[in-house]
Amino acid sequence: MSGRSLANLKAGMLVQVIQKQDQRTGKLTEGVVKDILTRSSTHPHGIKVRLEDGTIGRVKNILSE
Repeated sequence: MSGRSLANLKAGMLVQVIQKQDQRTGKLTEGVVKDILTRSSTHPHGIKVRLEDGTIGRVKNILSE
């Protein structure tokens, strides 16, 4: 599933995000969603979330529901 739609995401999901400093390299970070930070229903670069470890990034892949 794509991380571009808010309807696909909820707290507790396992996702892969890309952090701001990793955008050039494309390095993905895996974690569990704690908070959803984007207010709009969609975003072309992915919905911004905070993971349980405090990492903030845009969702690229949803690994589990």
